[in-house]
Amino acid sequence: MKVLILGSGVIGVTSAYYLARAGHEVTVVDRQPEPALETSFANAGEVSPGYSSPWAGPGVPVKAVKWLLMKHGPLVIRPKLDPVMWVWLLKMLRNCTSARYAVNKSRMIPIAEYSRDSLRDLRRDIGIQYDERSKGTLQLFRYQAQLDGTGEDVAVLKQYGVPYETLSREGCIAVEPALAGVKEKFVGGLRLPQDETGDCHMFTQALAKQAQALGVRFLFNTGIDRIVTDGARVSGVATSAGLLQADSYVLALGSYSSRMAAPLGISLPVYPVKGYSITVPIKDASGAPESTVMDESYKVAITRLGNRIRVGGTAEISGFSTKLYGARRATLDHSLSDLFPRGGDLSKATFWSGLRPMTPDGPPVIGPTKYANLHLNTGHGTLGWTMSCGSGRVLADMLSGKKPDVDVSALTVDRYQHRFG
Repeated sequence: MKVLILGSGVIGVTSAYYLARAGHEVTVVDRQPEPALETSFANAGEVSPGYSSPWAGPGVPVKAVKWLLMKHGPLVIRPKLDPVMWVWLLKMLRNCTSARYAVNKSRMIPIAEYSRDSLRDLRRDIGIQYDERSKGTLQLFRYQAQLDGTGEDVAVLKQYGVPYETLSREGCIAVEPALAGVKEKFVGGLRLPQDETGDCHMFTQALAKQAQALGVRFLFNTGIDRIVTDGARVSGVATSAGLLQADSYVLALGSYSSRMAAPLGISLPVYPVKGYSITVPIKDASGAPESTVMDESYKVAITRLGNRIRVGGTAEISGFSTKLYGARRATLDHSLSDLFPRGGDLSKATFWSGLRPMTPDGPPVIGPTKYANLHLNTGHGTLGWTMSCGSGRVLADMLSGKKPDVDVSALTVDRYQHRFG
């Protein structure tokens, strides 16, 4: 079968690889000159199934007010005359209940766990390297109330058999020795020992080469104008290189998926939420993190990637703008210098922003649409790297007529449209 994939981020490339491995003839089209130059380029570096949680949760509306008033708050809203933005925010607020949080998290963890296992299989099968480490994630709490409030997360982790450790201050230092010098700044943590880290951009570029070796064709520097339909099927994709045709089509354009799907009568609950990162060369290895430390107060992830530290955070709701704001870098600088003051050389940091394709409840959108030959693989939010291999593998199984190894029936666009309209 000929398959055309729209998008060459980590989701599009993993989809292409697994489809090619299943024997299909695959073409990937993207406006960029090479893979993983947008949201997949400089994300936080976490492969964190255990940390796969919806942003919409109990207490978030009250916390949001506090975050908006904080100097280094994790949330920024830049109001626009955009009804799509406000409708998305209202839908997110509807999911800020304990019951919906538990359901949504339970839909996210299985695909994330499956994805991590699929990533491990890839390392074993093809020896792919991407500055990977398998040393877990440490969610670090500065205040006792944060540590005391982990009950609902722990309950879901127990339900799905995800290993975890609740750590004292000394326990945190045992797994992240560089924290010993700032131990007065935190009270404890929640560690997820099976989580991993790695450079998503490096991974995606390496996997694209593996996909090419399997016969995948990449059409870069090619603008995607619209999806053309003929009745109940897609008949082609209009691009700057002309009309591209295949037997099946996969929409994996991240935040732009909703814009591409709307003219087809497909309402995707995906909206861009901008995140920022800095990448800092390590100055003193003994003062750098061993893996990922999530600074819970600022919602900032500090991750070791080879000889670099990646610091990622902020949820900025401002449409499709990728403008860099100095205040957002100040938050990342503060978290790193506060917890790992000897670790990195901030004077040599590079600053980046990317648009996370987020759904209002958290889980991604994977699977078929009302068009018989159009499938979706989008809406992964902050977890595109975490869920990429599993999502690509599931999608390849679907298009190959096989039953996926993990149940994603709750992630289809039909389920979302039923819930959100």
